[in-house]
Amino acid sequence: MYLTQNGKLKKTSKKHGKRVFNFGIPALTDPESGKRTCPFAGSCAKFCYAQKGAYIWSNVKPAFKRRYELTKSDDFVSTISAEITRRKLTHLRIHDSGDFYSPKYINKWYEVMALHPDIIFYAYTKSVPLFIDTKLPSNFVLRYSEGGTHDHLIDTDKHHHARIFDNLEDLLAAGYVDASDDDLVAADPSIKKLGLILH
Repeated sequence: MYLTQNGKLKKTSKKHGKRVFNFGIPALTDPESGKRTCPFAGSCAKFCYAQKGAYIWSNVKPAFKRRYELTKSDDFVSTISAEITRRKLTHLRIHDSGDFYSPKYINKWYEVMALHPDIIFYAYTKSVPLFIDTKLPSNFVLRYSEGGTHDHLIDTDKHHHARIFDNLEDLLAAGYVDASDDDLVAADPSIKKLGLILH
């Protein structure tokens, strides 16, 4: 099983009557090879939620490793496509853990998106240099996530992006929309400034 639901996605699915799943790989680095799975991680590495809790349980870590290995295989597109169809998804969040680590990997996701034009794909990323000023598929909402090594490339007036806040009051005062409890806020292309509360 490569596509799963965490607690927030289950809650979001129920709230909206949708089928919202996610795909994740190991956060920051592959524990065996040491290769970076979040190549543009910066200050975010200090408080990465995917480095604690259920993400590091002994029965969970191997699943992330299997998904990472799949991303490098020629079977990635067909395998993910088949699971999307079988599970009857409406939305797929790419990377509740890990990030886009290479152009080749990104292109595999573009192939999947092309096969499923009615599915909304969405993702947060710190891999800004791999996407900046590129045309995205029409069914893909990408948010640059602050805290990486290339935050200077993010135009907060132009780009869909996300910022972490200490509390809801600061988030709202800064003019951001809270996505802490509803994951599909991130999939709304009309929202440019998205906020999350540090947890």
